[in-house]
Amino acid sequence: MTAVLIVAIIFGSLAAIIIAPMYFRSQERQRMQDSLRLSIEKGDTLPADVVAALSQSVKAPNAPSPSRDLRVGIIWVGVAVGFAALGFAVSFEDPDALFPLLGCASFTGFIGLAFIVLGLINKPKA
Repeated sequence: MTAVLIVAIIFGSLAAIIIAPMYFRSQERQRMQDSLRLSIEKGDTLPADVVAALSQSVKAPNAPSPSRDLRVGIIWVGVAVGFAALGFAVSFEDPDALFPLLGCASFTGFIGLAFIVLGLINKPKA
């Protein structure tokens, strides 16, 4: 029972780390839209800087770039090392747990290596 609880805590915390920022960002955008809608409904004029910010094209924050690929690749390799270390640590208690966790580590490791290769191959355009 404790093993199931530990796995649930690990994956639950990973999900919370991913889901929480997305939720808070969407709430912030919703509040901004509500305030703009209220301002327009009242008949107020929007400041010029707000109109300019809304009309200009915004570069996507996750746009691919070689430096971003390298960072993401290093993070994935770090996750792979973490899975491998977890496998070795758990294998002292249960030797059968080593190879499945090394398999998980290999998947994340190869994803990381692919990102690192992409980061090294794609040179920034001048």
